[in-house]
Amino acid sequence: MASRLNRALALARHFIAPYKNAVAGALVALIFTAGVTLSLGQGLRILVDKGLATSSPEMLAQSIGLFFVLVLGLAIGSFARFYLVSWIGERVVADIRKQVFNHLIDLHPGFYEQNRSLEIQSRFTADTTVLQSVIGSTVSIALRNALMLIGGVVLLFVTNAKLAGIIILGFPLVVAPILIFGRRVRKLSRLSQDRIADVGSYVGESLTQIKTVQAYNHQAHDRNRFADVAEEAFSVARVRIRQRAWLTTIAITLVMGAIGVVLWVGGLDVISGRISAGELAAFVFYSLLIGLSAGALSEVIGELQRAAGAAARIFELLRTENEITTPEDNLQQLPERVAGRIELRNLQFCYPSRPDIPAIQSFNLRVEPGETLALVGPSGAGKSTLFDLLLRFYDPLAGQILIDGIDSRQIAPADLRRCFALVSQNPALFFASIADNIRYGRPEATLAEVKQAAAIAHADEFIRALPQGYDTPLGDNGLGLSGGQRQRLAIARALLADAPILLLDEATSALDAESEHLIQQAMPELMAGRTTLVIAHRLATVRDADRIAVINHGILEAVGTHDELIQDNPLYARLAELQFRVVTGEPAA
Repeated sequence: MASRLNRALALARHFIAPYKNAVAGALVALIFTAGVTLSLGQGLRILVDKGLATSSPEMLAQSIGLFFVLVLGLAIGSFARFYLVSWIGERVVADIRKQVFNHLIDLHPGFYEQNRSLEIQSRFTADTTVLQSVIGSTVSIALRNALMLIGGVVLLFVTNAKLAGIIILGFPLVVAPILIFGRRVRKLSRLSQDRIADVGSYVGESLTQIKTVQAYNHQAHDRNRFADVAEEAFSVARVRIRQRAWLTTIAITLVMGAIGVVLWVGGLDVISGRISAGELAAFVFYSLLIGLSAGALSEVIGELQRAAGAAARIFELLRTENEITTPEDNLQQLPERVAGRIELRNLQFCYPSRPDIPAIQSFNLRVEPGETLALVGPSGAGKSTLFDLLLRFYDPLAGQILIDGIDSRQIAPADLRRCFALVSQNPALFFASIADNIRYGRPEATLAEVKQAAAIAHADEFIRALPQGYDTPLGDNGLGLSGGQRQRLAIARALLADAPILLLDEATSALDAESEHLIQQAMPELMAGRTTLVIAHRLATVRDADRIAVINHGILEAVGTHDELIQDNPLYARLAELQFRVVTGEPAA
């Protein structure tokens, strides 16, 4: 716990440091309001002893006037405290969210291969919400009540040392249960946050895949599973709430019990004339103030512990190291536009989640500028893995990837990736307008340039037919568009990016025959002047490539033209025989 709390405090200090003036103002307001609250006890004493006991209307008026001055000061101080503390909470949490997002969005894809992105998203939102509540409210409540608790104890002794001694004797009885139950609450708070993250993750996953859920009539099963997840979260929360309730109940009972004893002893002293009624009234006020402060502290301890757990998890996210980084030594700069020569030398690679299964083995290949190279082979052969390595989503375990003769590991990732335009098998579309989705790779592009790219990709016609044209907002991942329409938007995006190297991963796989024909007509303009790597299972789409590379089990088996490979490579010959005989209606051997 100590190390987690230290990390939480370090995180808080780091993000609060830029706002020292606001923090100082909040502390002044906090101390001022605590001081005014404590002064109300002395005002009560004056009111009883000089305003009521003397039966003087003038003294009563003065006492009431003093009381209203204190109340006005308390109101002004409370406004300043609430505004500044809330502002700090909102500002700090906004900064935390930005820094965490900026860090997460740069992390290598291997991190998300081993960690569920929906769970990270759920924790990111839930934990920052906890911090927002704590920094913007709970910390202020804790500090204010701590000041009033300390100030109240001091003023108890100032008012009447004998009665204060009785209160202090009961203090250990209050602290002990707070420590005991607080430890239990801390453990349960972390477990509760984990269960809440599970709930958010499950909801996100189900709603993201809503078509699949409904297509397989999986709703009833998902309802049952979600009910189990939600009930498990509730069970943990119920235990945590019960512990916090006992904590608060015991603390208040013991404190108020001590106050009851004080009233009895103090009442006897007033009757015997040893103290005044105003002195007892002030003492009772401070005792009540201490009791309420102790109760409030016992309540916020759980929130502070939840915040410590939330801060620790955010700290862990921020400390996650990115394995794909800009080299500190021997950094190489690419020219404004590379020629597009690609060379792969003795590549070896395994995915982090499958370290014993080679995805790429002893791979050597050279692609000349402007050349179109097709990558073919069975599913799982390693074709898409090569694209991942080219884009430096992962670094190879051994070997080199050279772009215009420069090792990709000596190039800043952003500098490297601007050389590529990717059209994947399942194109990613975002919750934005069609125009913004097309200009995703070039945000500064004009609408005229967007329309030109869409026209070349044969997307302009269906876009204009939509209710708002290029301003039509898309649902999650292009929900509402056909697969062919999404693919054509992705091709338009790649066209607009105008990168010297084009990566097409089954770029026409989702198209119907007519759309594929239109795209094939656009391909010469798309590929003109660019080095193009094409992954395709349908050999008819790549038979006219300059060269075709046959890959199997991560090994480069052969490179050649369609006719050469038919003659020299058994795997390619078998794939071609199966596909072309099926196409022509001839029985496959």
